[in-house]
Amino acid sequence: MLLPKKVKHRKWQTMRRNMKKDRVETRGTTIAFGSYGIKSLSAMRVRSNQLEAARKVMSRLVGKTGKIWIRVFPDMPYTAKAAEVGMGGGKGDPQGYCVQVYPGRIIFEIDGVEEAVAREALRKAGTKLPLKTVILKR
Repeated sequence: MLLPKKVKHRKWQTMRRNMKKDRVETRGTTIAFGSYGIKSLSAMRVRSNQLEAARKVMSRLVGKTGKIWIRVFPDMPYTAKAAEVGMGGGKGDPQGYCVQVYPGRIIFEIDGVEEAVAREALRKAGTKLPLKTVILKR
């Protein structure tokens, strides 16, 4: 799974969700490395294990001939309190890392395979992610 080697702060403050409803991504919005890509249509936090599941299903289909690029990196820690724990008592323990993805962001790119294989791999990867996606061609 993807995670940073070192972080400055173990726990981050939670970002406000209501202020960024109609924000669109300005960086990473075009296909830069591969021939096909998967683009986000909604805003959501994507966890590192979700990215890893999508990467695994793509690499299984693409095989050794194709190349995959991951265009996002989960560097934001998220916390959770244990089950059946009451309110108060401080913030929960860090559980893992996630990345905030906004509409328009390219998440994965593929090259080195034919179009049908690339589209199927990206379609299957999109089902592993918690947001709406669309497949693009360069």
